[in-house]
Amino acid sequence: MKFPAGDLAGLERRLIALAARFGEPIEQIDRYFAHPSRDFAKTDEALRLRRVGADVAITWKGPRIDSATKTRREIELPLAAVGPAGSRTIQDWTELLESLGFRPVMEVAKRRRPARVPWHGSDVDVAIDQVDGLGEFVELELQARQGEVPQARGVIESLATELGCGEQERRSYLELLVAKRPIVR
Repeated sequence: MKFPAGDLAGLERRLIALAARFGEPIEQIDRYFAHPSRDFAKTDEALRLRRVGADVAITWKGPRIDSATKTRREIELPLAAVGPAGSRTIQDWTELLESLGFRPVMEVAKRRRPARVPWHGSDVDVAIDQVDGLGEFVELELQARQGEVPQARGVIESLATELGCGEQERRSYLELLVAKRPIVR
């Protein structure tokens, strides 16, 4: 689940009080692609190349499988990083995908401060994101099998309430950025 983050200092204080373990901040650059014969916006899917430092991965995100959260099947495969900070890998894979008819849609750049919080018997992954062109958000995530989704959702909703998160944002960063694009007629 993702929420706009208003008071980052207050959020971090609440996370620290809950024994959050913070990781090093990271930068993520996500390049999204459109499929040549199906509309991912209609099928609620996504294909992206992600670069974090020199690490690169390709990810397919399937349609959401839960009406209250952003739960979806994901297949993520690491790619061998080539060139400074994996930039050659991104170029090569972009060329491959474009040769197959995919086309780049948009890049989403964010700075992420990851944390892990023990909550109700689970370790919840927390990400405090500063997204270029959108602002600041907090994401709460648990890995769950399909039958475990209701329980995982309850854990995350409870933590969101404890952290004082407001209205959930179900749209992806890509969807939010596309919605901000000016309409050209």
